Amino acid sequence: MRIKKLITPELVEELLNKTEYNEQDSHDDDHVRKVVLDYYDASITDDWNTSVDFHIYEETTADGYTVYIATYDDRNINVAENVHYYDNDLGKELTQAITEGCNIYISDMHEFYVQDSIRELYLTLAEKKEEEITIELIDQGYEETKTT
Repeated sequence: MRIKKLITPELVEELLNKTEYNEQDSHDDDHVRKVVLDYYDASITDDWNTSVDFHIYEETTADGYTVYIATYDDRNINVAENVHYYDNDLGKELTQAITEGCNIYISDMHEFYVQDSIRELYLTLAEKKEEEITIELIDQGYEETKTT
C-alpha cells in the first residue's frame, strides 16, 4: 500500500518560509518594498531631479487648497484625470504604476497609501507563490487535502 503524501497548510507554509515571502521578513517594510519593486522591475524615488515615468506629488491651488497630482507627464496635467482632491485614490494609481514597471517619483514617501499599496502587492505575490508551491507539490506526487 502506497502512503499518500498530502499537501497541508503547514507544508505550504514551511516551503513558503524558505522564500522571500517568509513570515519573518514579511514584517520588514524595507524587505517588502524591495521584493515588490524587484518583481515588477519598478523603482520609487523622492528625488525630483531623477528621470521618472510616473509622478505623484502634492500641489496647492491658487486659493490655498491642497490637491494631489498623479500623472505620467508632469508637463501636461489633465485636471479631470490627474488631479485628486483627496489622496485616497493615489494608492490605486501607485499600484498601477508599480505593476507597469515604472520609475516613480513620490513627493512624500511616508504617506500611508505608499506602504499600503506595496503591502497589498506583496500579499498578492505571496498568494501567487503559495499557488506555485502547491502546483510544484502536485507535480511531485503530493495530493491536495479534501476540505468538507
